[in-house]
Amino acid sequence: MCGIVGYIGKREVFPILIKGLRRLEYRGYDSAGVALINSDGCLNVYKAKGKVDDLVSSCSGKDVSGTVGIAHTRWATHGEPSAVNAHPHYSRSKNLAIIHNGIIENYADLKAKLMGKGIVFRSDTDTEVLVQLVEYIQERKNLDLLTAVQLALHEVIGAYAIAVLDKRNPNQIIAARKQSPLVVGIGNDEFFLGSDATPIVEYTDKVVYLEDGNIAVLRLGEELEVVNILNRKLNPEIQTVDINLGQLEKGGYPHFMLKEIFEQPDCLTNCMRGRVNVDTDNVVLSAVIDYKQQLLSAKRFIIVACGTSWHAGLIGKQMIESLCRIPVEVEYASEFRYRNPVISEDDVVIALSQSGETADTLAAVNLAKVNGAFIYGICNAIGSSIPRVTHTGSYIHVGPEIGVASTKAFTGQVTVLTMLSLALAKEKGTISTADYLHIVEELHKIPEKMKEVLKLNNRISDLSRTFTYARNFLYLGRGYNYPVALEGALKLKEISYIHAEGYPAAEMKHGPIALIDSDMPVVVIATHNGMYEKVLSNIQEVKARKGKVIALVTKGDDTISRIADEVIELPDTIECLEPLLATIPLQMLAYHVAICKGKDVDQPRNLAKSVTVE
Repeated sequence: MCGIVGYIGKREVFPILIKGLRRLEYRGYDSAGVALINSDGCLNVYKAKGKVDDLVSSCSGKDVSGTVGIAHTRWATHGEPSAVNAHPHYSRSKNLAIIHNGIIENYADLKAKLMGKGIVFRSDTDTEVLVQLVEYIQERKNLDLLTAVQLALHEVIGAYAIAVLDKRNPNQIIAARKQSPLVVGIGNDEFFLGSDATPIVEYTDKVVYLEDGNIAVLRLGEELEVVNILNRKLNPEIQTVDINLGQLEKGGYPHFMLKEIFEQPDCLTNCMRGRVNVDTDNVVLSAVIDYKQQLLSAKRFIIVACGTSWHAGLIGKQMIESLCRIPVEVEYASEFRYRNPVISEDDVVIALSQSGETADTLAAVNLAKVNGAFIYGICNAIGSSIPRVTHTGSYIHVGPEIGVASTKAFTGQVTVLTMLSLALAKEKGTISTADYLHIVEELHKIPEKMKEVLKLNNRISDLSRTFTYARNFLYLGRGYNYPVALEGALKLKEISYIHAEGYPAAEMKHGPIALIDSDMPVVVIATHNGMYEKVLSNIQEVKARKGKVIALVTKGDDTISRIADEVIELPDTIECLEPLLATIPLQMLAYHVAICKGKDVDQPRNLAKSVTVE
């Protein structure tokens, strides 16, 4: 959650901070603020409730000069969204200003102690407690800012990524991280700071991903210094990032979500490039080659994930069990980490996360590592935390996903899980040559078939107007398409705020059928696979109760097409790959219903893109 931006150099800082905040606004948009040190040594803090544009408007006519500054866009945890609770936060003397992503778990105890020392608080946030603590330590012991930050962090329990300014030392920013991402960009006599690389890549491609416990000292005219809280100097690795700036812009689309829906054919081509070779009828994953023994000897796979990634994991479970004959469990990372799970050295834990920073998934990975499991990460964000702590893994390579409701990351994760299943099945000898070649060939065709599905956009846009009245939706699917039903329902909930539930179609009779009437739209994934006759029966049960059926069928279907109220035809493919096609119309349906209802599809209320707190 939350977005952090910082800069120290010779350029005017305000435009850099605002542009960076806009690039990170998907991480939080309850409020925003900046702290700037001008040439006179004044530390100016400006904050506003709402989005970054509200902050820009509130800064009109104010002194926004300076070449050193930090900025923040907030997703509220402690304290309701307001200008007072927005970051940055001043210290009592207003000599210091801080921005913070994360949660200080023991903030209440620290706050009580500081109030006992006579310190008065201006906000309800845990973040202000930290800046007041830093200043209290600094003043009591007459310390420099770095030492005061190190001592303060010794007393903190929780997660944080912070940046601190001191107006008495205007040529310096102190930044630190623990369980929350922070990236330093290294330019020519200048430094940049970000929650991820997106606000940095326009200016430099050289970055340092801070590790847990790292503190970065950014001083004008000096080399980057990285130490830990014990002041031991570290030698951070400088990495090169490769992000196309065009991927960070809407590119003529009205919203990032629609752009990212339409990017999926190209994204999956990139995901498969160098991995799926249809000419030699082969799937190659370097992780499977390098760690063949650990993967092939596994007695069990455990997939840990949250939200949309969990749905992708359910598809991966079916794929791995069917092709590789290895038992697979799919766990919500938030539950897995707290229930004392049974993990052994014979387990492979697959961590799925678009951002690679999901707090619960990262904690589940660390728990599994401690218990001796082999960890395989599947992520999108290169250089993020999960890829750095796993033993091996695969990037999905779908490019930055800005829309809060995940689209291309979901299909990218399903594609990587498919390739992993194929590579392992071939090595284990659990798949026939004919089946292997058939799936590889069909997987290679998926991007072109996706393009056919995207031609349905106008049809689905028209269809969505009919259903904006609905207060509830039911999504049904079976087999590989049951997780697609879950994902379709989640998309609708996330961006249109219509209550929706996904169910295995056969389970409808065990409760949800009681809800069905003429006002209940029911979306059914009814492609022509082994479950077709069963799903047809489920549709007839819905129609018998006057439910409105929107059916996703295989092109040329002439049975369900006569029964359903609305039909969306999909290109034919093999059953295990159907989710890659079936999910797209459901993404478009959610998008267009939300647009008809006037909702903000890229930044839905109460949600943020990267869930870096519990």
